[in-house]
Amino acid sequence: MSADSEPSIEDLEDEAAAETVLTLTAAESGERLDKWLTGQLPERSRAEVQRWIDDGRAMRGEKTLKSSYRVGSGETISVRVPAPVDYNVEPEAIPLDIVYEDDDLLVINKPAGMVVHPALGNWHGTLVNAVLYHCPMLEGVGGTNRPGIVHRLDKDTSGLILVAKNDRAHRSLQAQFQERSVQKTYLALVYGQVTPKAGEIQAPIGRDPRQRKHMAVVPAALGRPAVTRYEVIGYHDTPGQHGRFPAKLTLVACHPLTGRTHQIRVHMTYIKHPLVGDEVYGIYRHPPLHCPRQFLHAARISFRLPSSGEEVTFEAALPADLQAVLDGLQPNE
Repeated sequence: MSADSEPSIEDLEDEAAAETVLTLTAAESGERLDKWLTGQLPERSRAEVQRWIDDGRAMRGEKTLKSSYRVGSGETISVRVPAPVDYNVEPEAIPLDIVYEDDDLLVINKPAGMVVHPALGNWHGTLVNAVLYHCPMLEGVGGTNRPGIVHRLDKDTSGLILVAKNDRAHRSLQAQFQERSVQKTYLALVYGQVTPKAGEIQAPIGRDPRQRKHMAVVPAALGRPAVTRYEVIGYHDTPGQHGRFPAKLTLVACHPLTGRTHQIRVHMTYIKHPLVGDEVYGIYRHPPLHCPRQFLHAARISFRLPSSGEEVTFEAALPADLQAVLDGLQPNE
C-alpha cells in the first residue's frame, strides 16, 4: 500500500503474532480454490480469503497456490489464517456529508484526507469513527474492526461510499459488489490526450514485485483480473508559463468493473496517462500542474436497495479543490 492509502487488516498484522493453521480436505474436485475456501469458512468473506491466497497463505504441501487453482478430490490444503488485530473503535463527533440514509444504509460523500477505517497510523478521525457516533447501532456490523464497510476509497480520493447499518444490508451490498452489479463512476484528470475517446483497459493487477507496498499491472499468474472502462469528457491545456508549451490533459470518466486496490490509478498509468497529482503512480515528464491531491473523485454510484431491490443512483459534484484545478485550465476541443 502507498503511504497515502488505507492499509488492509492484513497489512497491520504482526508477523510474529500467533497464526492459526487450518488443514482442510476437499470432498470433490473442480472448484476454484478461493470459492472452495470461502465455502469452508462461511464466517469469512471471499475478498478476505482471496487476500490470504494473494499473500501466499494457501498451500498444497510446499506449493503456494493461486485463487484460480482447481482443488482435487481428497486433496489437503493448508491455510495460514492471520492473527486477528483487535482494537476498540471510538465514536467521534465528526461531521458527515450524508447524501442518503434509510434503515439499512448510508450513502456518504467522503472528503479527501479522510481514511475509511482505523488502521496503523490512523486510529482516529476516520469515516468509521464518524459513522459510529452518528449511528451507534452500527458497531459489529460486518466485523468489529470495519463496522458497516463494504468497499473503500483511498484517503485522498473523495466521493461516494456506502455503509451498511445492519448485517442483512451488509450481506446484500457485499453480494452486489461480488456479482459486479454495483456501477461506479469516477472523474479523473490525467496527463496527455487520451485516445480513443472511449475504451476498456483489461490488465491484471497485483503487488508490484519491485515495491511490495505498491500495486502494478503484472503477469496474469501474479495478479488478479482487472477491468476499467473509460470515456473522455473533455480535453484541456495547462496555461503556458515561463516559455513552456502547454501540457495536454484529459478529463475522463472511469468505470471500474472490478475492485482492485488503486485500480484506476494503476490502469491509467499503465496506458501512459497518469493521474494529475498522484505522487505514487504519477509520471512527471510533463510541466508541473499544481493539484492539492490526486485528481480522483467517486462521482456516481448505482445499486439496489437491500430493503426493496429498487435500483437507485446517487451523485456527488466535483469538490471545490478539484473544480478549482479544472477551472484554471483552457478547454481544447
